Amino acid sequence: MTLESSRLSPEIDAQYAELKAQLAQHAHLYYVLDEPSIADVQYDELYQRLERLEAQFPQLVTLDSPTQRVGGGVLEAFRSVEHGQPMLSIRTETDTSPQGAKAFDERMRKELSLSGSPEEIDYVAELKFDGLAMNLTYFQGVLVRAATRGDGLFGEEVTQNIRTIRQIPLKLKHVSSLPIPQWLEVRGEVYMGRSDFEDLNERQRSKIAQGLKNEKTFVNPRNAAAGAVRQLDSKIAAQRPLSFFAYGVGVVLPKPLEPQGAESPLAPESQRLMEDPAVNWVTPKVSNSTQALLSLGIQDHYSLLQALKAWGFPVAKQASVVKGAKGLVQYHQEMGLAREHLPFDIDGVVYKVNRLDWQMRLGFVTREPRWAVAHKYPAQEQVTTVLGIDVQVGRTGKLTPVAKLKPVFVGGVTVTNATLHNELEATRKDVRVGDTVIVRRAGDVIPEVVGVVMQDRQIESLPFKMPSHCPVCGSLAIKEAQEADHRCSGGLFCSAQRKQAIWHFASKRAMDIEDLGEKLIDQLVDTQTIQSVADLYRLDLSALVGLERMAEKSAANVLEAIEASKKTTLSRFLYALGIRHVGESTAKDLASHFGDLDRIVHASQEALLDVNDVGPVVAQSVRTFFSQSHHMELIEQLQALGVHWPRVQAQADMALPLSGQTYVITGTLSQFSRDEAKEALEKLGAKVAGSVSKKTTALLAGAEAGSKLDKAIALGVKVLDEPAFTHLLKLHASPSN
Repeated sequence: MTLESSRLSPEIDAQYAELKAQLAQHAHLYYVLDEPSIADVQYDELYQRLERLEAQFPQLVTLDSPTQRVGGGVLEAFRSVEHGQPMLSIRTETDTSPQGAKAFDERMRKELSLSGSPEEIDYVAELKFDGLAMNLTYFQGVLVRAATRGDGLFGEEVTQNIRTIRQIPLKLKHVSSLPIPQWLEVRGEVYMGRSDFEDLNERQRSKIAQGLKNEKTFVNPRNAAAGAVRQLDSKIAAQRPLSFFAYGVGVVLPKPLEPQGAESPLAPESQRLMEDPAVNWVTPKVSNSTQALLSLGIQDHYSLLQALKAWGFPVAKQASVVKGAKGLVQYHQEMGLAREHLPFDIDGVVYKVNRLDWQMRLGFVTREPRWAVAHKYPAQEQVTTVLGIDVQVGRTGKLTPVAKLKPVFVGGVTVTNATLHNELEATRKDVRVGDTVIVRRAGDVIPEVVGVVMQDRQIESLPFKMPSHCPVCGSLAIKEAQEADHRCSGGLFCSAQRKQAIWHFASKRAMDIEDLGEKLIDQLVDTQTIQSVADLYRLDLSALVGLERMAEKSAANVLEAIEASKKTTLSRFLYALGIRHVGESTAKDLASHFGDLDRIVHASQEALLDVNDVGPVVAQSVRTFFSQSHHMELIEQLQALGVHWPRVQAQADMALPLSGQTYVITGTLSQFSRDEAKEALEKLGAKVAGSVSKKTTALLAGAEAGSKLDKAIALGVKVLDEPAFTHLLKLHASPSN
């Protein structure tokens, strides 16, 4: 692998360079600027073209190729590498109040002999990210090495893993007014966003629930990021959602590579080294790069951030130039208020004297720069005691164990509750009443117990067990195979799920009650006007008039829609009941198979399994729902209040012409919508599937049919055009039609 390709024909070289440039630009727009200019499928097409070209001409492959982001090898260990310029730590201001900012400004004014002068110092105020410090080395504008901070002098080389982070450019962007240094160390922070962290832990919990060994959840985003960076297999690292912010530089050796489009050829010795993947790049040692930056026309730290941004690095938009102590205090307070709304964790802010010549003048003390300081916020992890463990029931019936805590101030607020997620997580952490625990709160993330201080455990403490019944309504609490969560089976009956159940019952594809939106449902439940879905059919004008934004005309419209909904179909009613795992399609299958609600209510597990697409999990869910007396009482109330549907002939009692056959629909039909074609086939007893397989009876292909048509032809599946489909329907039409 080389920094630049061994030359083939000019046309091939130009094609390769153009593909790399296009992909790099689109990746920058997508991952750094969040402004994608092409669809994912178009990006994939360009990427595949590059892969094909590199497969045909392996000598083309370069370090800055997008295909090199994920390596295939597994490292035995990380080697230690020396930083050309030490990665110094920044002094931390212990006073987290505004006085900490004022103290730093006073020190800087004294050091710069500005005491008593009206001149105010310009500072760059930045966020202090809670991640992993990283040093990226670029030679002639191409990423050749990445290393952790380590002890500041030596770090671990993690290049393969860092290449998987899409925000980090493999090759620096050329800017006409800003030459690229021959050698450049970029300093920044690898981190994991809060939503990415929550998604990762949710995936980990799912794996643990499935019994996968050696899987675990992560304590906080920083630990998750650090663990990903130190993966020996870069393919695993690539699956972890890491991000990056640049905030400074280390070694800078100008000898600029002028941005004139073509790259300068390497010297023979450098070319040989580039072809050796095991080469240990020896970083030139530089005590201070400020003079080099000045020679590039970069006069202050804020300009350096803009240069990093121009070269293609993500730079936090919150970085700002502020004046004097007043500006520092204001920034600290503003970021403190914004902290919980940021999509990533910070534990403070950093102040830096902006002018580079003043930074040189201030210099360093031991291993800290005099011209910078970290000003922290209150800690986001604290220790407290578990007073009890309650189980809360969510809007969808999910049961969540919650630790009741001795109040503790963490992350800027007083915390009294912390989630334990589910029984599996509570058992894994072995959280018990009376335990001393570590609690974490970061931004909008719900506080959680991240660990137990085992040496403080009381001998008499008992392990937590999830209750067998819902603590709110007493219905069975069910945990299905392959799932981590317990759920209340009370559905419509459970008051904790009331709003969600009523909203689903009234939705368009269920009972289709127009004008009964979520806000009105919230008002009706909050004012205790209704307790269940049956109460909807007991509403009158006086109950609605007077609610917020509910005039007499609006109220009359709602009552009219409720009255109209009484006439429905069995499949809509089944779907409206909110039986777990029974969606629209399954509700239709149940209704058409049995034809009558009473037959469904009394159907055995075996009888339910005869229904199209009903497996053991769905069958058990249906049996559990109808076996609970409160559900049957509610259904009887609804029928007594006028909810009704026409009886239909059950498929189980008749042989439909297309029974046992499976059809797939693709493309655009001129005389039917897809839903109409599907309904017509289902009325004749056919099953309509979403994908073609060997078991497919026929594919109905309209205009612009795509891959499904290709697959059907390859498998020898019969293909119907629209005239043939129309003929099929006429052939099996009943005389009454």
